[in-house]
Amino acid sequence: MVDGVRDARESDAAAHGQAAYAVRLEWGPTGAAAVAEGADIAIVVDVLSFTTTLTIAVARGTRVFPFPWKDDRAAAYAQERDAVLAVGRFETARLERPLPSLSSARLLESEPVERLVLPSPNGSTICAALAGTGVQVVGASLRNRAAVAEWLAPRVRGGAKVALVAAGERWPDGSLRPALEDLWGAGAVLAALAPLASAGAALSPEAQHAASSYELVSSRLHDALHTCASGQELAAAGFADDVIASAAVDADDVVPVLGDDGFATAGRLAG
Repeated sequence: MVDGVRDARESDAAAHGQAAYAVRLEWGPTGAAAVAEGADIAIVVDVLSFTTTLTIAVARGTRVFPFPWKDDRAAAYAQERDAVLAVGRFETARLERPLPSLSSARLLESEPVERLVLPSPNGSTICAALAGTGVQVVGASLRNRAAVAEWLAPRVRGGAKVALVAAGERWPDGSLRPALEDLWGAGAVLAALAPLASAGAALSPEAQHAASSYELVSSRLHDALHTCASGQELAAAGFADDVIASAAVDADDVVPVLGDDGFATAGRLAG
């Protein structure tokens, strides 16, 4: 009986992790742990705003260190890595000269820094949790979806198992709130990957749904991002420019890969 229960649980874990497919998709930290088990590469997508801001920072030559959330530990972590700690989104909005922050629009206006600790409760938290698990962690956004797909294609053709992780948002009680912008961001990568990876990529139904969802809004993506719940939330808080920056499809030709010394674009990890 015990063996039967164990076999059932292992079967459930394989199904929930979409283990039968080369390319998978799940949500949030728990989903990341499920689909990343047995995967070679995890593509983390947090369009509003961690992976968009990460993409911009890496394109400007900055090494980025993910951290779960901004508190006293984040300051110590930044000091240990000789890095600048990103200021809060609302804090930088009050400054005459913007400093690096989670706000993608403010980051574009700030002076580049060499090393940056970028905390966030969603995308950065997931990346930090995946670090050291043996899975190669990559940050993807709408701004670099074609670059990520081009980097990913030969690896998929070579047999790599890939987990796309849509970060999602949080309800006030801390539970996961799936976010359309992250579904679209993951789908944008998959839509660009499909013609490059040919028949070598077996997409899970979840991954196929993400690609179809992106294709549904790709011709009106700017408006879709502004009218989805997260876009409205940012605009109401005074950060509509972040939504505009996030909607710039293929604006950056970088692939942020997490190494021992933070995120850097693929090919520059050794520093």
